[in-house]
Amino acid sequence: MSDEPLDIVAAIPWFAGQPPALRSALLAAGRLSRRGAGEWVHGEGDEETGVLAVVDGGLKLYSQASGGREALFGLLPAGTVIGQSAAFGGGPRIVTAIAARPSQIFTLSDRALRQVAAAQPELWQALSALVYGQLRNMTQGLAELLALKPRERMIARLLQFAAMTGGVAEVSQADLAEMIGVTRKAVNGWLGALEAEGRLRVGYGEVEVLDRPGLERMLAG
Repeated sequence: MSDEPLDIVAAIPWFAGQPPALRSALLAAGRLSRRGAGEWVHGEGDEETGVLAVVDGGLKLYSQASGGREALFGLLPAGTVIGQSAAFGGGPRIVTAIAARPSQIFTLSDRALRQVAAAQPELWQALSALVYGQLRNMTQGLAELLALKPRERMIARLLQFAAMTGGVAEVSQADLAEMIGVTRKAVNGWLGALEAEGRLRVGYGEVEVLDRPGLERMLAG
């Protein structure tokens, strides 16, 4: 498998799922860039919208809560795509994306999307599917917040992140604690107990899921 950045982008599920002509047009219209750890990719409220894919590294997603506090609510590992487009009936950016570590991203601006859509109008449907997937994930997160206890929310998040990367959730204990609204000490205790049971392995900045069926049973009852 090629390690060329555009080949990696082409293999990302959202791009790979497009017709060949549309995929080629999208790859030609976008641009690659690097961000250092802690560097902003875009901010909530930005008028310039578009689509971005994480080629390597990872992004943290924030949204502003009442009172002006920025709340961490999600992570984007390599191989994932996020975006919206004012050119296709959307509005300003609704999240802030910041590099969690040195990262390479592939971006398609509104202008690039309009140019591609002029020749490939099926891009409308592809963008709608992308936005729907984001809405589904946000709705699921809200349901978990309301229905699950904190320890169960942690497990649900680990399963979600691990599914994105083939079994390893690329998340620190501090970020995990912030996303579910508990202390790092609580997360550390829960992870330690689950590791002792052989259900996962805790590493530096990551958690490997070893017993997905067993963790899913914990959520079911």
